[in-house]
Order: sequence, then structure tokens, then C-alpha cells
Amino acid sequence: MPQKEEAKKILWVDDEIEHLKSHILFLEKRGFDVTAVSSGFDAIEEVKKTLFDLIFLDEMMPGMDGLATMEEIKAINPNLPVVMVTKNEEEDLMVQAIGKQITDYLTKPVNPSQVLLVAKRVLESRKIQQDHFTRDYVEQSNKLRMKLYGPMEPEDWIEMHRKLSQWDVEMDRNPDVGFKESQADFRKECNIEFCKYFEKAYPIWLKSKEHPVLSPDVFGEYVAPHLRRKKRVYFIVIDCMRYDQWLTIEPIIADYFQVEKDYYYSILPTATPFARNAIFSGEYPDKVAEILPEMWKDAARTESSLNANEKELLERQLKQKVIDLTGELRYSKVLEQKEGENLAKRISTYQNVGLMAMVFNFLDLMIHGRSESEILLEIAPDESAFRSLMRSWFMHSSLFTILKYLSTIDCKVIITTDHGSILANKETTVKGRKEASTNLRYKYGDNLNCNPREVMLVKNPEDVRLPRFGVSTTYIFAKEDYYLVYPTQYHHYVSKYANTFQHGGISLEELILPVVTLTPRA
Repeated sequence: MPQKEEAKKILWVDDEIEHLKSHILFLEKRGFDVTAVSSGFDAIEEVKKTLFDLIFLDEMMPGMDGLATMEEIKAINPNLPVVMVTKNEEEDLMVQAIGKQITDYLTKPVNPSQVLLVAKRVLESRKIQQDHFTRDYVEQSNKLRMKLYGPMEPEDWIEMHRKLSQWDVEMDRNPDVGFKESQADFRKECNIEFCKYFEKAYPIWLKSKEHPVLSPDVFGEYVAPHLRRKKRVYFIVIDCMRYDQWLTIEPIIADYFQVEKDYYYSILPTATPFARNAIFSGEYPDKVAEILPEMWKDAARTESSLNANEKELLERQLKQKVIDLTGELRYSKVLEQKEGENLAKRISTYQNVGLMAMVFNFLDLMIHGRSESEILLEIAPDESAFRSLMRSWFMHSSLFTILKYLSTIDCKVIITTDHGSILANKETTVKGRKEASTNLRYKYGDNLNCNPREVMLVKNPEDVRLPRFGVSTTYIFAKEDYYLVYPTQYHHYVSKYANTFQHGGISLEELILPVVTLTPRA
């Protein structure tokens, strides 16, 4: 037989406690264990000897009043929830009570139902939320699974990814619900079907005017309209940010801004040299290679420098779209903490800004650093821990400092990313010359070959708007959570790169990305 759950202990403190016997009886009939005392001094003695779950505390009592009593109680047990019961609704009293970490308050006269509702909210909200999430998850995941094997459009995949990401974050908050394994299996199932869909649909999108918003469309779709309305715009690209990672920082940002969310698809490869240049230029990579031919010479060995011309590409896009800024164009790329700190100090001095573009590389550096650092791997062993690390970084970042400043001025802030990432767990063998690019989720070079069930092979780069570097240039993109290894170094790659975050290939996490418009609340 299941063990009976122990009754929650409530301490009720009121100098007129004899008038509250019906309220106490009402709580006891609903399974609560209530101790009643008539003074702050008695309450403190009870808290010293008994571990209570909740206190109802009268604000107006002779001798030691409610606020003084609460201060003593918090010194004994800082985490004990206290609900203040008061006749006084003055703002100053509420400010004092909140400052002393009141959990909630009730205004006299109180009825038993009010008291029960507050007790349940404070003591059982987690269990109620978990029960609700369990019902919601089972019902909605079954519906999505049925939909998965029917006809799917680009917006259906966005909704699928949105739901999966929200559930991931919900499970971080409710780790005891027990669905993490089934959620991981369902996500894998979705990625298998998504890769089949995307491999067929993507080349068609690139030849058609009717396609979802892609990387080259982002600036024109989300930034340009505000510039044409003569708004001051701050355009922020957080390199390598997944939608689930965005969800961890959105509630923090929502305290300062009204948040409007939308989504777009990254181009292939889901990698910075291609995807971010496409955002800043408004062009596909084959066109970018025409605009900057020198940059793409020996590209496979010099990818780290392929994003050195983002400001110039942005200037060109502004001219092409015939956008006259109300002030100057500024561009900043933050690679190190010191650069971010300096930018946060200077940003308020940029008074004549019409458009400011900022790139933050910390997340991408952290993702790649994880595969090289045992400490980072221990801190973030899985996706849930990495989301937590993302939130912790943001709370102490120069980006957050900058956003808090921007929330105080008249502007629009657009936040997006160039691509996501995936936790790569399965290896797949690729054959080709050593001159091919070194990435683990995509490669380009002469006559590359692979397993078509695990990798998308593009023999004609023009079909996917990618540059050709020679007569035999081919591109390959790993699907699902595969990563690419050469047969000659198979064991070395598997031991080093299994369970590492990678990007460049085809998955929901890498391709479907948030683009967020922020309007200051101030």
C-alpha cells in the first residue's frame, strides 16, 4: 500500500485566535495540521521547536507586531513561507512586508475559502502544476505524434519545434514528472521525419518566391520596417542560440520589454560563415561569394575569417533596400568579456545611432569549448544543464546590462541568432580528400561521399545556393544527431566528439530559430 502523505503543518498567529476556530477547523478537515498561538513571542517559540510548512501571521498584535515577528521567524528559518493577515492596506506597510520577504497577504475579514486557497497555492502549487503538465503533455504529445505522419507544412514544423522546446524547459522546472526519456525519444522521432521533409523541401524553397522566412530575409522582414518608420533600431545576433535556450532568458527580458516572438529557418549549412553572412547581406552564400570573391579563396582552411565583412555587407543591404537611417550605422562584435564590458559602458554615449548591429559570440564559444574542456563538460553534461548555464551567463553578461539600458530609451530591439546546435551522439562515416572542410556536421570539398540515410549529399551546389570552389565541389550535411568522421581516424573522432554540441547540419534545433522584437516598457 502507498504510504500516506504527512499532513502539512500550519502555524496561525493572531491575538484574537479564539475568533478563528471555524477557519482552523475548516483547514483541519481538509488535511492540514494547524497550530494556533495568540502572540508573536509564542510564535517564535513554536518555530524554534517545530518545522512548519506555512505561517498565517496577523499584522496588528500587542507587544510584538507582525513585521517584527516575521523578522525573528526569518532569522530562524529564512525559507519558511509567511502569509500576512492585515486590516491595513497602506502601500508603505506592503512595501515593508515585501522587503521582509512576505509570501502573500490576506485582508481582514477573511473567509475560510480564501485561507484554503492561499494555503493550497503556497504549499501545493508545484504538485498542481506537475499534475496539470502531466495531463497536458500526454494529451498534446499524442496529438502531435498523430500529426507528425500526416502532411506537414513549414509552419507545422515550427509549431512542433516550439512545443518540444517549451516542454524541455517545463521539464527543467518539473524534473520529477518522469517524461524526459519519452520526450527525448519523441524529439528523435520528430527529427527523423523533419530531415526527410527538409531534404526534399529546401531546394524547392530556394527556387520559389513562396517559402518560409530564411536567413537572407530576416533583416528585410523584421528590421527594415522599423527603420523605414524612422525608429532607432538595435539589431542583436546571439551566435548559436537555440529556441529552448532563448526560453530560459525570455522571462528575465520580459520584465523590461514587451516581447513579440516569431520564427525563421536558417539556410544550409547551419554555420556562422554561411548563415550569419546571409543575414547581414540579405543574400545567399553563392551571391556573397560573388560580392567578396577574395574572402572565399581557400575557404575550407580559413573559415574563422569569413565573417570579417559583416558591416560592409550590412551597408550594402541598406543601400539595396534604399533605407535612409535617421542616424549613423554602428556595428560591434563581442568575442571576449572585456569587449562586452567596454561596449556596455560606451553604448549610452552613442546618441546619434540610427541602426546598431551587435554580435555576441559567447554562446558559440561555450558550445565549442565544451568539447575541449572537462570542467565545462562537467558543468553542462546535457541540454538541460546547458540551458541553465545559458541563463546564468545571461544574468551576469554585458548583453543584459546593455538591454537594461535600451529598455530606458525610445527604440526597437530585434534579437535573433544565425543558427542553433544539436547534441551529436551518432557517428557516420564520410569519404573524401583531406582538403575538405573540417566541420563535424557539414563538409564541402571534391567528390565527398557518405551514407544517404544519415547525410544529405548535394552534388550540385547551385541547387542550394552555395558557392562552388572547383569543378567537383560537393556539400554534405549530417541529419538528425549524426556527426561526420573519417574512417582513418574513426576511433579518435568518436572518443573526442561523441556527446558534444555541433552545428552545420539538419535538425529542428539547428534550423528553426527565434526572432524577437522588443519594445521598452518604460
